[in-house]
Amino acid sequence: MDTVRKPGKVLLLGATGSIGRGAARALTEAGFSVVALVRPGSVAVPGCRLVEGQVTDPADLRALMQAERPLAVVSCLASRTGEPGDAWAVDHAAHALVLAAAKAAGVERFVLLSAICVQRPKLEFQRAKLAFEAELQASGLDWSIVRPTAYFKSLSGQVARVKAGKPFLVFGDGRLTACKPISDADLGRYLTLCLTDPALKNRVLPIGGPGPAITPMDQVAFLGRLLGRPVPVKRVPLVLMTAIIAGLSLGGRVSRKLAAKADLARIGRYYATESMLVWQDGRYDADATPEFGSDRLEDHYAALLRGEVGDGLGAHKVF
Repeated sequence: MDTVRKPGKVLLLGATGSIGRGAARALTEAGFSVVALVRPGSVAVPGCRLVEGQVTDPADLRALMQAERPLAVVSCLASRTGEPGDAWAVDHAAHALVLAAAKAAGVERFVLLSAICVQRPKLEFQRAKLAFEAELQASGLDWSIVRPTAYFKSLSGQVARVKAGKPFLVFGDGRLTACKPISDADLGRYLTLCLTDPALKNRVLPIGGPGPAITPMDQVAFLGRLLGRPVPVKRVPLVLMTAIIAGLSLGGRVSRKLAAKADLARIGRYYATESMLVWQDGRYDADATPEFGSDRLEDHYAALLRGEVGDGLGAHKVF
């Protein structure tokens, strides 16, 4: 089918996260009926009817699909830490269970929120995401795989420390990486558009917010303008991060806790050294990175400083 029929029912996964809430709002505004599978005890999500269960339980998934008969699945589900075990359990295995249940129930469309960093995979969570992307593409369902460049929440972790007078931390000169961050609201609208726009069917879709691409030093400039004062910058040598990873990896041979910290440090180094833009012709290309929406990071920083919004990171340690 070119589009999902409306009004239709959509199963939303990851609804309790900040992006999931943005998707729930956008789906509801577009006329869809939204049901969300959530862990027992989850808080309400505006626009969603919640069904408690486990996304890792095939029986819960079969029961939900049989009872609800959704026309589409929209998944904003992702591992919380990015550590290998967590990533393969959630980003791959849980999604594979959902896909099997969706096919058995006659679901027509599957929209997956992935990440642009999988285009240059160096970490286990990226390999886990790619493994499921391949399964989805081979499933026989209509699909859209959305790869956002960066989220506002992933770039907001230093706002509070800067407001308190502490320096903004950058790696190298602060201009090594760039991205076109997209807000939860704009990303929710784009995910919804994947259900109604035939041009987005059966495509891998890198997407960012409105340009231009932003470096860490651009973020420093935003905060300086908003605070009305110069923001001090502390430059962290990349070699220091490499040394920390080496030490944690050595300790990880005898300590599971240190091994997990080494995995998180590797993820941190990846984001400190790789731009979240389309990679083509051997380089990151801001001009080739599509844009969508109207929300801008500087306006989000202003709202954070006024206390009107939170950073949105929640239980996620990195993303």
